[in-house]
Amino acid sequence: MSKLEKPAVTARPLHDLIGNRWSPRSFADKLVPQGDLVAVLEAARWAASCNNAQPWRFLVATKDDAAAYEAALAGFVVRNQRWAKTAPVLIFGCARKTFEANGNPNNHAWYDLGAAVAQLTAQAQALGLVVHQAAGIERDVVRKTFNVPEDFDIVVGFTLGYQGDPDALPEELPGRERETRVRKPLDEIVFSGAFGAPATLAN
Repeated sequence: MSKLEKPAVTARPLHDLIGNRWSPRSFADKLVPQGDLVAVLEAARWAASCNNAQPWRFLVATKDDAAAYEAALAGFVVRNQRWAKTAPVLIFGCARKTFEANGNPNNHAWYDLGAAVAQLTAQAQALGLVVHQAAGIERDVVRKTFNVPEDFDIVVGFTLGYQGDPDALPEELPGRERETRVRKPLDEIVFSGAFGAPATLAN
């Protein structure tokens, strides 16, 4: 099976790790080598964070530990379990709500977790892996199953593995897998002078 490629249509050329990144739902029946799994988590570990607080924590389950994997799969909402169950690795990203040093609220924790997951995703791309992030998770289930402390928000679930065949997905998902990638144009998201005033960028 040839990989389904969906390169971004961009205003300027981008690095392939960014321009070719998208979020497949179908994964090949192939385990991720432990060294590669460590590498993507190491990439997350070295992300920037406010005051170097490193508020991120990751819960990881792989298909070679069937009990842990099934427990993690139950942490995804049912509609996402349909495709998440094809991935060899399931991960939940959590963010500490307070600074360890003084107990004060860390209002940047989710931002910092996002930066860590972005680096993880780029490293995965470099290794020929793909990531699909999901907001549709059962946070109460994850907290209870994995004994997540109340000082941590359970922010995101995501799958990791090798891209699979879209036609192996159920129901409407093969069609969604092939949908064209779209983004808002820069003049809708980049402002100058006042919020909502499109920035004038040199061509």
